[in-house]
Amino acid sequence: MSKKSTLSMPELRTAFEAHGYISDKELLTTVYLALKLEKPLLVEGAPGVGKTEIAKVLSKVFDTELIRLQCYEGLDENKALYEWNYQRQLIKIQMLRDTACQNLSEDDVFSLDYLLERPLLKAIRAENRPVLLIDEIDKTDEEFEAFLFEILSDFQISIPELGTVSAKHIPIVVLTSNHDRELSEGLRRRCVYLYIDYPTIDKEINIIRAKIPEVTEKLALQIATAVNHLRNSLTLSKQPSIAETLDWTRALIAMHADHLDSTMVKQTMGLLFKNRDDLTAFQKDMGADGLCAAVKQATGMTNTAYHCHNDDASCGG
Repeated sequence: MSKKSTLSMPELRTAFEAHGYISDKELLTTVYLALKLEKPLLVEGAPGVGKTEIAKVLSKVFDTELIRLQCYEGLDENKALYEWNYQRQLIKIQMLRDTACQNLSEDDVFSLDYLLERPLLKAIRAENRPVLLIDEIDKTDEEFEAFLFEILSDFQISIPELGTVSAKHIPIVVLTSNHDRELSEGLRRRCVYLYIDYPTIDKEINIIRAKIPEVTEKLALQIATAVNHLRNSLTLSKQPSIAETLDWTRALIAMHADHLDSTMVKQTMGLLFKNRDDLTAFQKDMGADGLCAAVKQATGMTNTAYHCHNDDASCGG
């Protein structure tokens, strides 16, 4: 383990903040324990709450490679672990035949030179301790999940032609799940578990300001309050994520907005809602006027501090 892998809790907090990841004590403690115990970290939560970002930040904190295995239905061992480079093997065989070689053996074509490393093998054979991100593990089937058990427990794999390959350094492993399906007890038992919920208004303000320093304090407050209200007041097929909050903030800044108003909200809802049903639900149940009024009430601002667009008097109350 490298020296930097032994960060204390305060050092880890400082490092996360330095890379713009706003976290609370529970999250940091869980990440710290996973690092300390050298166990995989299983992170669950809704899409866009910052699960994948943990792996990215860890790779920056420890200044190491991020190796990503993006999971999907039908993912198999070959695509996750390794494949033989059959084309190179055939060329090698042909070359040996052309030179009339009489001693062709398996070793001539089944060596590391002919192995195409996929993410899992690459993490096992890495010279420096990498961060291995197994993203959206819940999209794979149960058989693939079971296949991971040996790797996550012993950090070694078996290649029939080459034997057992053990990790040079135990990778920092982060698995994410959107909870599309229930994961097995076997997988959970091998991991330290973390659940990330949508942030509070205060936390989301800090995230916005950390990621987009040019945003004003007032606009950050209004945006975080608005998004929080949308999540808690509407029944949506997809709640606005932190990533969408940040996109919305950047869009508003690009439009030179220094506060929310009804017209601006109407023009930018495509940054928050990504399907027609959710947009229709917003327009029917709340609308831009309702959202602006809710933000005004929640932030307790006066009409002077929180003024709406001149052509939309209903927003100003």
